[in-house]
Amino acid sequence: MIFRYCLRVRPLGIRAILALSSAAAGLIVALVLPEDVAAGAQRAGGPAPFIDITAESGLDFIHDNGSTGELLLPEVIGAGGALFDYDNDGDLDLFAVQGSMLRRGGSTGAARPGGAIAADARRLLDERDVAAPRSRLFRNELSAAGRRPRFTDVSDGSGAAISAYGMGAATGDFDNDGWVDVYVTALGPNHLLRNNGDGTFSDVTTQSGTADDRWSTGATFFDYDRDGWLDLFVTNYVQFSTEMKRSCFSASSARDYCNPSVYPPAADRLFRNNRDGTFADVTARARVGPVLGRGLGVLAVDANEDGWLDLYVANDGDANQLWINDRGGAFRDDALLAGVALNRMGQAQGSMGLDAADYDRDGDQDLFVTNLDNEGNTLYRNLGGGVFDDRTVEAGLFKLGSTGFGTRFVDYDNDGWLDLVVVNGAVRQLGSQVRAGDRYPLRQRNQLFRSERGRRFVEVSAAAGAAFAPLHVGRGLATGDVDNDGDVDLVMFNNSGPARILLNETGRGRHWLGLRLVDTARRRDALHASVVLAATDGAEVVRRVQTDGSYASAGDPRIVFGLGDEARPQTVRVRWPAGTLEEFRALRVDRYWTLEPGKAPR
Repeated sequence: MIFRYCLRVRPLGIRAILALSSAAAGLIVALVLPEDVAAGAQRAGGPAPFIDITAESGLDFIHDNGSTGELLLPEVIGAGGALFDYDNDGDLDLFAVQGSMLRRGGSTGAARPGGAIAADARRLLDERDVAAPRSRLFRNELSAAGRRPRFTDVSDGSGAAISAYGMGAATGDFDNDGWVDVYVTALGPNHLLRNNGDGTFSDVTTQSGTADDRWSTGATFFDYDRDGWLDLFVTNYVQFSTEMKRSCFSASSARDYCNPSVYPPAADRLFRNNRDGTFADVTARARVGPVLGRGLGVLAVDANEDGWLDLYVANDGDANQLWINDRGGAFRDDALLAGVALNRMGQAQGSMGLDAADYDRDGDQDLFVTNLDNEGNTLYRNLGGGVFDDRTVEAGLFKLGSTGFGTRFVDYDNDGWLDLVVVNGAVRQLGSQVRAGDRYPLRQRNQLFRSERGRRFVEVSAAAGAAFAPLHVGRGLATGDVDNDGDVDLVMFNNSGPARILLNETGRGRHWLGLRLVDTARRRDALHASVVLAATDGAEVVRRVQTDGSYASAGDPRIVFGLGDEARPQTVRVRWPAGTLEEFRALRVDRYWTLEPGKAPR
């Protein structure tokens, strides 16, 4: 993490040397565009883009990292959650992953937390969670479009209120029964929760063969072999137990959280769906096991545009991995050749969260990765065919001072161009907060970047209103339209702090087109299908169905196209996961449509 480069020396490659001059020039530009100037890009006198409705929505969840004052590495890595429609009533419900108490001997479980958990969070913890921290399920009681969402805690009796040292969540209908299931990653055993379709879940981890006792962080459901059934990829971080605890120190010689490099990396795992409710561990056969990295984030994306899903893995301090699908059941790591293993200086970074989207509207998927505060986040532009170029500086995104975790490309103002949200929180104690007596001195502000028509991004965090003002230890970010009004809202999951709902108040002022794509034969969301919409400027706007990416979190699979002032009915082309193309015409705007292969829109 922070002191990586004094511990290991990495030679610069030819690619990095050629990039030095342009990076230096771009850095000058970045330094003379402070946030105050960037904020001026926001429309003068307009409303704040987001408002915090956490209290009024009924969402009452405080993450507990189980801190005891020993500064154990797992305390600062979790956690996230999921936005998903578990009860199939047409609105997004919420699952929040909880931590627990780290016990000697490496076990975790429900025990009264103590130590240096933030004082404000401690006051808000409800009595049940003080006795037994557990993940929580909240049902969205949204009754009509345009109404504010109201979340009700339905954890009791749901089967989703698991007690574990949780990290994150992935969503997907693994058994093709039409109900979305949840995979919960953890330090220790993970959990596969099967949706029973009656408001409850069953833990089918053991019988499904998806248990993993290592320290898992990110996960994604994706159909890598194109057989119509969702497989599962799980990233693992480092080999850790409380008995392996190391004593680490900051530059001031004060005790601090350790760099993960002091622990050996753990191998990731790939599970193939057997189509009968069970999975087979095919890690070795698929060749994704031998190359180890301290994995945190993962997403499935067709990076080389060959119609088969690949995997991009964000590693903390190790080169990131781009696992290219060879269409025969195996993968090869092409990250170095593709230009996404290292930054333009030839350095591996402390990567956490990631997302893929066509931010520049040229028809292919670009990549964005969040990193440590002394490194800056990284934007990789897809040049076509799965070859990427680090365009961070040129895009105005080279900024130091924040450690990014959850992130998403979202068109928050519905102008047709994808903006960026980054959730921040430090992993080593911040000196100014330590001196101020903060009991959890890792707090940072979140960031909002507005796209200037795909050419560059301008930070508008200062103009984003009070919702972006608080300091938190940000980790997970889930995005989705929680009030079904046609713009993308945010749910931020904070380590040792509250989950927060930020309602979008900007996008509703412009036209939009919402789509839910359903694979009729499989009775589930058509994950990783892509949609093309012809924009008024002649460009083709590409969006894809995804729930993965970000950090330790899953989001809304629905697609929202921002249309600005365009009110005419729209035509879209869908490429279904099987590879077939289909066109849907005359879709009226400002509403959601459900699209299925071979059927009329509804």
